[in-house]
Amino acid sequence: MRRFTRLTNAFSKKIENLQAAVALHFAHYNLVRVHKTLRVTPAVAANVTDRLWSLEELVDRTSK
Repeated sequence: MRRFTRLTNAFSKKIENLQAAVALHFAHYNLVRVHKTLRVTPAVAANVTDRLWSLEELVDRTSK
């Protein structure tokens, strides 16, 4: 993630911004992105959820 690199515009100066960006990254990675080796999301493979989430649903749930 470019948030950890200081030479970019995306560098987080506040710890709250960094925490939010990392949480959103992990949520997308685990709930939305289908992985080639698993052929499902990691959350579905671990029986955390029974379906794929859409990006719109993830944004709706995190913006509350």
